[in-house]
Formats: sequence, C-alpha cells, structure tokens
Amino acid sequence: MTGKHVLVVGLGKSGCAAARFLVKQGVRISVSEGGRAVAPASRMVQWLQERGVYCELGGHSPQLFAGVDVILLSPGIPLDIPALDAARAAGVPIIGELALAPEYLRTPVIAVTGTNGKSTVTTLVGELLRAAGRNVFVGGNLGTPLCEYLAGPQEADWAVLEVSSFQLDSAGKFSPDIAVLLNISPDHLDRYPDYAAYAASKWRIVANQGREQWAVINRDDPEILRLLAAGPPASRVFGFGGRGMAGPLAANQSREAAPGPPVDGLRLCLTQEDEHCEEYPLPANELAVEPNRQNALAAVLAARLAGCPPAAVGPALAAFQALPHRLALVATVAGVRYYDDSKATNIGAVISALQGLPGPVVLIAGGLDKGGDYRLLLPAIKEKVRAVVLIGSAREKMRAALAPAVPVTEAADLPSAVRIATQLAAAGEAVLLSPACASFDMFAGYAQRGEVFRRAVRELAEDNALGGGAVGHCPAMEAMFA
Repeated sequence: MTGKHVLVVGLGKSGCAAARFLVKQGVRISVSEGGRAVAPASRMVQWLQERGVYCELGGHSPQLFAGVDVILLSPGIPLDIPALDAARAAGVPIIGELALAPEYLRTPVIAVTGTNGKSTVTTLVGELLRAAGRNVFVGGNLGTPLCEYLAGPQEADWAVLEVSSFQLDSAGKFSPDIAVLLNISPDHLDRYPDYAAYAASKWRIVANQGREQWAVINRDDPEILRLLAAGPPASRVFGFGGRGMAGPLAANQSREAAPGPPVDGLRLCLTQEDEHCEEYPLPANELAVEPNRQNALAAVLAARLAGCPPAAVGPALAAFQALPHRLALVATVAGVRYYDDSKATNIGAVISALQGLPGPVVLIAGGLDKGGDYRLLLPAIKEKVRAVVLIGSAREKMRAALAPAVPVTEAADLPSAVRIATQLAAAGEAVLLSPACASFDMFAGYAQRGEVFRRAVRELAEDNALGGGAVGHCPAMEAMFA
C-alpha cells in the first residue's frame, strides 16, 4: 500500500478498523460511505477528518472510485453498485481486509468458513488452543475485525478467523495455514448470480494454499466433493465425516469411513495408518447433538493440526458453551421444548436443526427472503414437522413452497407466532424458531429476533406457572390443521 491512494468503502465495524489501520501505516486514504446513516459530526468521521482524510458520505461517486489506486471494500457492500463498475472499467483493484494478510499479518492463521457452523467452530478452535496454553486471537467475521489485530502488536500464537463468502470474494492472495470448509448449501442467492457462484466463493478459502498447508473439509458434503474432484488444492487435505471420523484424504476422492456403527465420540486419524488414530469422548452438552457433533470434529482436527496436544482436547470440549441463538433450548413449558435457532438464516441451517431434533416439531420460520428455494426443506419437513407458522415478508413465497406438504398458518409478528405454535404443540414435542431467512424486515438482526422469541417463551412459562392457561393444547386450533 506504500505510495498508493486507497479508498475505504463502508464505515461499519470492518471499514472503520481498516481505515484506522491504514492511517496508522501512513497510507493515504479516502472514505466513501453510502448506505449507513453516518453523520458528518460522528466520532469516526471527525477522527478521520482531523487526519486529513476525505470522507464522502451519503453516496458513492463513480469519479472517486475510478480515481484511486486501490479500493478496500467492506464485506457488506454489494458488488454491483455503479461506482464499483466504474472502478473496474478504470482497472482499479478491489480488495477486502483478508487481502491485507499476506503483506501485514505475522501470525499463522486458521480460517473457518461454511454456510453453517462457522462461528461455533471458530470459537471452539480458539478454546481448544487456549486450553493448550496458546495465545490466540479469535475474530474476522466473528467479533473483532482482522484489521484491529493487524494494527496491534500481533502477539498471538495463532489467529483463528471466521471468514464469510463476502470476505472471500475480495480476499486476493489470502492463504490460511489451516483452512476449514464445513459445508456448502444454498445461501445469499440474492447477492450471487447462482448457487455455483456462491459455492466457488467458499472454495476460495483453499485456492491459494501451498503444499505445507492444510485443508480440512467435510467429506459428506456433495458440493465440496464435487469442487475437490474438479480442482483439488495444493495443500494436504484432511476430511471429516458424519460417522464421527476424520483423517487424510486423497486429493481427488473421498475417503470412505470404516464399516460398522458410528464412532461413539470423535475419532481422528492424522496419518494413513489407522493404528495412529485418536479417540475423544463427547461430553453430554450441546456438542453431542448434530450438527454440533460434526462441528466439534472439524474443530478438534484443526486444533490438533495446529499443535494442540491431545490432553487439552477433553477439558476444552467439556467446558464449551454453545453460542446463543444456535439451536439453544430456551425452556420446557407444559412438556413442550422451545428452541431458539434464530441464527439459522438459510435453508441448510434449518435442515440441520430438524435433523438434530427428535420429532414432532412445530416450526416457526420466515423473514427477509435471500433467494433460496424453500422446496429444499420439504424432505426434512415431511419427516419431522407437523405444522409451520410463518412470519415476515417471505411468508407468501414460503407458504407456496411448503403448504402442499404440511399445514401452514401465518402470524403478524413473532410473539403471535409463539402463541400459535404453543397451541399446536403437544407435550413431548418441540417448538423450533429456525427462520431460513434474514431478519432485517422485522428486526435489527438475528440476535434481536432470538431475544424476542426468548422473551415470548418466558412469558408463556410465567403464565403457565401462574395457571393462566396460556400454554397447552387447543383442539379448535388442531382442527384447523386436521
């Protein structure tokens, strides 16, 4: 970046961190923020202007984008805005913060991506390494942006980064020492032209790896295996699978799990010889339930490749607490279990949640559509779900896809959906909030959606404890779905 004029696009958390880092490096920057309500008097804008940084607020001008040397793009900025088209026409390189890593990052990297589970795995890898006494930075798409770490002393032994497809789109020559690819299922099709483009974005996590690096991939995921066969990475490939097993893969094929029942716990084979396999029991916590069992397998494999000793694995697994809004049991009221899976913003996440729960389930879904095909939910719904309650702007599209297979009703808001689902659920069953959609049509984010659900469930529990009759079976409502 020395001697170049860099335009930082976006003043969210990632963009602010990048701007502060580049200013600290003495790089000449400008800033363009078009979609956020950033006031000229905001603290960040004042800080930038005090340092002579030009700040364009309230829009993106093609002239500015085409007149700089490099554009550093925040991951949430759409790739098809006219100003970026002008930059491409002028030959201006467009990168994201991951592209800064080859030049500025002095710490070995474990990078985790996948449609679902990446936050859980990123967090668990960090906890495993900390249990081994390592100094670890955990961040990226989760929590602290990479640029904040780059701006500091970089004293960690490992940087464990959650990386999204949006970040990988502009990752340049980013090449993690250990890349973890958990799964690929349709998501963000409102941003990508098709599923193949989205999958190709995920595969970029291994594209620049060399022979001394590792790739940890899901050998049960058909899209990952297709990409592996089409263009295997240069790195050493390890696979993990649904039988609780992990081990080395040939670069162009899946390694079949040994015959017999699934492993009770986790089994890792770090060499081709099975006698060198390691086995780890899973504690009776959230990690013992799918899909977290597979998440734990991927995390332990990545941590062991990073030098985490076997003795540290068991205590870290036992102490791990699941992240909020990810298939978390909120309460059991009148024999009905209520699960908050608000983070399930795509179809694959809902399928995983349903596969991990015993049926029957009353599913609360809906929100802001992301371009997915909700018919992909039908096999899991036919197996586990006996009624669906829909909310949000996508509910008409979802009803059209799901109504032929399952009774569907709609609710004006999430508390109403909880009340309807409660009337439909019998003791021994579950009410699951797993939306398959983004939350921004009704909420500030998935976390707020999950908190609204939890509050509604707590109110039901209080009413039930007081004998208010708000919880229980409703024959009249059941008759609607007969």
